[in-house]
This record gives sequence, structure tokens and C-alpha cells, in this order.
Amino acid sequence: MIELPVIPSEQQRKKRPDWLRVKLPIGPEYAKVRKLVDEHKLHTICESGNCPNMGECWGAGTATFMILGNVCTRSCTFCAVATGRPNEYDTDEPRRVAEAIVLMKVKHAVITSVNRDELKDRGAEIWYQTVRLIKEASPSTTIETLIPDTKGNWDALERMISAGQEVVSHNMETVERLYRRVRPQARYERSLEQIRRTKEYGQRTKSGIMLGLGETHDEVFKAMDDLAENGLDILTLGQYLQPTKMHHEVIEWIHPDTFAMYREEGLKRGLKYVESGPLVRSSYHAEKHVNV
Repeated sequence: MIELPVIPSEQQRKKRPDWLRVKLPIGPEYAKVRKLVDEHKLHTICESGNCPNMGECWGAGTATFMILGNVCTRSCTFCAVATGRPNEYDTDEPRRVAEAIVLMKVKHAVITSVNRDELKDRGAEIWYQTVRLIKEASPSTTIETLIPDTKGNWDALERMISAGQEVVSHNMETVERLYRRVRPQARYERSLEQIRRTKEYGQRTKSGIMLGLGETHDEVFKAMDDLAENGLDILTLGQYLQPTKMHHEVIEWIHPDTFAMYREEGLKRGLKYVESGPLVRSSYHAEKHVNV
């Protein structure tokens, strides 16, 4: 029997609970990273995605870089990144990202990108060159690549994941029932297949799901089972936060105890590592996921 989500009142939905309060980003290390990002004309998902952990991560001298521009060809209802027709990509971007990582003395880098569905190779060559140049410039830096949906272009996928990164992540974002509303240009089964193919290639696999969009416990459990069956190693679970009034509303604030329950359930279902909490995002504590 499918459990229906508990939908709070309008007043409850608007009030953000105490466990979701974060400190404003401040401090010399944060200022240093901000300056380097600006000087090298780099995009970070920390800024574009309004990440609640930006202060903590940037304060530690780390950041998640977003390549291939800051305009996405998809129109997902949860995401704060701009949607539209992207400009021609910058072929010098891989060099600039690698140079910034050296200057920042990053030990573990997370690289992500917008969707570039208009490109025949989905941006795979830029992905490959970015990872390759980081490894050449800073051999000790470990890398996680959070890659987009290749829309079934498996040659592009292989190119994206073959440059030597330690972790390959592709986010499911939500449960199967909500895909049409939350990710209208994506397909649940296709994302599972992308994760399976990544695992078959020999990579350490990772994915993330947002909670609070109206999903039920049983739907989350099914997603966990599907991911485990398709070779997922690492799962992140975090609270969805509505970027603007134009985006999908928050249906429920998920209590920390529920996140703890999901963590235990994920491990029971065969996942090797589950990062689960209200403020968890895809790259949160990413350095811990390299050796899972």
C-alpha cells in the first residue's frame, strides 16, 4: 500500500524550521576563493544553485566548479540555474579551471555542468579535457565529476568518465512518480541506465535525491532499491529548498530523524555509503566518498 505524503498547512510550509538555518559565508578563506573564482571567470554551482553550504565549503577553501557555461538547456522546476540557449562554450575553460585549482590548493575537486543538449557530444570533450588538465596540473588532487544526463549518448558518456576521475556522480534528483513534474526533459529509467553503464565501465558511482517534493517513504525506498540494483555506491539525500516563487514549492520539511532513518534504510538495501541530512547536497563531504 502506497503511503500518501503528509501535506502541511500553508503557514507551516512557509516557515523554515530551525534545523535549516545556516551561517552567512564570511571569513578570509571564503574571500580568497571568491576572488579567485571572479578573477578566473569561473562558474560555481555553489553560487548558481544557491547552495546552503557555500559558507562552510568555501570557508575551507574548496568549491564545486560548473563548466560549459551557466545557462542550461533544461527547465527543471527545482533548479536555480538559468534556462535558455547557451552561448558557444569556451575551449580555454579546462585550462582555467585547472589553474584555479592549483592556486586554491584544492585536495578534492568537484566538477559539474549544465545540460548542453544542443551539442552533439553533450559537452563530453570539454569534460574530458577539464579532468585531464587538472590531473596534469595537480596530480594529487582527487576529482568527482557530477555529470548531466547524456540523453542516451553512451559514446559521450564514456568520453566524460574516462579521463581519470575517482568518482562519477549523476543525480536522480527525485522519485520516479515526480519526474514529469520535477525533471520534464529527463527519464527515470534512462538515468538509472546511465548509472549502470558508469558502474560497468569500472567507476565509483554516486547519485543524489532531494526530499520534500511530495514523495512518500515507499517511493524513496523503491528509488534506493533501483539504484542499488544498478550498481550505485554512494547516495546523498537532502532537503529541497525552493530557489524562487517560480520554482516547485516545498511540500514538506523533512525532520532530521527521518533523514537518519533513510540513511539506515539505504545501507540495509546494499548502498555502500549514504550521506543523509537536511543540508546535505551532492558535493557535501565529497572528499569522504573517494575511498568508499
